[in-house]
Amino acid sequence: MSVAATVSEQVGGWLETLGPLVFYFSVWGLVFVGTGLFVGMFIPFITGDSLLFAAGLVTARAENLDITVLAVGVGIAAFIGDQVGFVIGRRAGRPYLDKKGGARTQQAIVWTERFYRRFGWSAVVIARFIPWARVLIPLVAGVGKMNYYAFLSANFVGAMAWGVGLTLIGYYAANIPAVKSGAYVIAAVVIGVSVLVGIRAWLQDRKQGPALSS
Repeated sequence: MSVAATVSEQVGGWLETLGPLVFYFSVWGLVFVGTGLFVGMFIPFITGDSLLFAAGLVTARAENLDITVLAVGVGIAAFIGDQVGFVIGRRAGRPYLDKKGGARTQQAIVWTERFYRRFGWSAVVIARFIPWARVLIPLVAGVGKMNYYAFLSANFVGAMAWGVGLTLIGYYAANIPAVKSGAYVIAAVVIGVSVLVGIRAWLQDRKQGPALSS
C-alpha cells in the first residue's frame, strides 16, 4: 500500500473517532508542529504533503467537513509554523541548529544555508515543497537575519501555495469522476514532484559549490 493510501486511511480514522472539529485541529496542529516545532524533520510524511492530500481526500468523502475551512486553516497553520521557526532562528541563532541532530542533520543544515544564501526570498517559497527544507529554511532565514517583512511575504506565498494548493488537489482528485479512481496515483505524482524539486536543487548546488563534507 502506498504512503498516500496509508495516510489517507489514518486521517479518515481521525474523523470517525474524533469528529469534524477535532479533525480540523488535528490536521492544522500537525502542519504547525511540522515546521514550528521541527517535527517534520523526523516524520515528514505525517506532517507534510501526504497529510494535506489525504485530508483533502477525506473531506471530499465527508458531508460534515468543509474544504474551504480545512484548506484556509492549513495555509494559516503553515504560515504560523514558519513564523515561529524564523523567530527561534533569529533569537537562538546557530547554536540551536548545532544541537538538532547527528551528521546527516548537520549536512542538511549546511546545504540549507547555502540554498538560502543563493536564492533568498525565493528559497522560502520553494522550500515549502521540499520535505526537509520546509523545516530548516525558516530557522536558517532567522539565523541569517533576513528582513522580517521580506520573510513574512515569502512565507505567506509559500504557505498558501503549498497548504491550500495541495489540500485542494486532494479534494478535487476525489471529486472529479475522471480522476477519482487514480487519486492515489495523483498523490504519488504530487509528492514525487516535491521530492524531485529538492533533488534537482541539491544537484545544482553540488555543481555550483564545493561538496558537503561527509
